[in-house]
Amino acid sequence: MTTIVTGRTPTNDSGGFGYLLGIVAIIGFVIVLFYFGLPVIQNLGPVQLNVPAPQIVVPNKIDVNVKQTK
Repeated sequence: MTTIVTGRTPTNDSGGFGYLLGIVAIIGFVIVLFYFGLPVIQNLGPVQLNVPAPQIVVPNKIDVNVKQTK
């Protein structure tokens, strides 16, 4: 049996306003991201590692004379 649809197709497209609203929302999000995100990224700077240098004690005088007993 064949199904017959006796309805008219819609003549107007209701998706245009929602599409426009979505584009405006995305543009607003990008602007807010640049406004607040870029200064934060710029203030981060390079990562600094604080590695302490080894401390080596060097005596002022070294005695190189070796006395051997026979």
